[in-house]
Amino acid sequence: MLKMLEAILHGKIATENIDTTGHKRLRGQLQCDGSCDGCGACAAACPVGAVSVADGKAKIDYSKCVFCGRCVEACARKALVHTNHDALAQILADSAVQVSEAVTAKLGRSLHVRHLDAGSCNACDFELGAMSNPVYDLHRYGIAFVASPRHADMLMVTGVVTRNLEQALRMTYAAMPEPKMVMACGACACGGETYGSTYAVVGSAADVVPVDIAVPGCPPRPAAIIVALCAAADMLKERM
Repeated sequence: MLKMLEAILHGKIATENIDTTGHKRLRGQLQCDGSCDGCGACAAACPVGAVSVADGKAKIDYSKCVFCGRCVEACARKALVHTNHDALAQILADSAVQVSEAVTAKLGRSLHVRHLDAGSCNACDFELGAMSNPVYDLHRYGIAFVASPRHADMLMVTGVVTRNLEQALRMTYAAMPEPKMVMACGACACGGETYGSTYAVVGSAADVVPVDIAVPGCPPRPAAIIVALCAAADMLKERM
């Protein structure tokens, strides 16, 4: 026990500074250089249809991308590579707020979030849990998860929306007070293409409720989610 306490006191627990750059091995934003010849091999290899070719160059739809790396492997010219930078959240609502500015700005109010799993594999949910640990310490930004949609400023949806949970999503959104926001977190909720088209799947969160901000990734890193939450809090402050 004494050795354990000594190790804890020696190493301490340092809370991370939140940024959008991960480990050097992170599969983050895709970068396509000038050697791309527009052959389309990357688009053919993508399992979710997130890659297309326009004007002789690969284009990435991050709302669908699961960052599997197949497009990079398929590129014979090695023109397509992963960087270690997070694919930033996409603000879908009309707003002049920039995510990079929102994460560094001091928040003027709190943000209460109701999380709804609409049919996920739990990967995004594990990352949400990690945000509350001492490393990320979500509460230092004045952001907290609540148990009831009636107490929430924002609804966070993870997972592709299944038929069985479509009504629950609509009812949760309807129960929230105005002004209210919706965040789609992860490739399933953002793009809805991860599991393809089946009788059990409705699609993305935006197919059921209006989405204000989308966080790409499969799953997104806790730091990337916190960046998006800070941006959402700033957007909400403008609406109040």
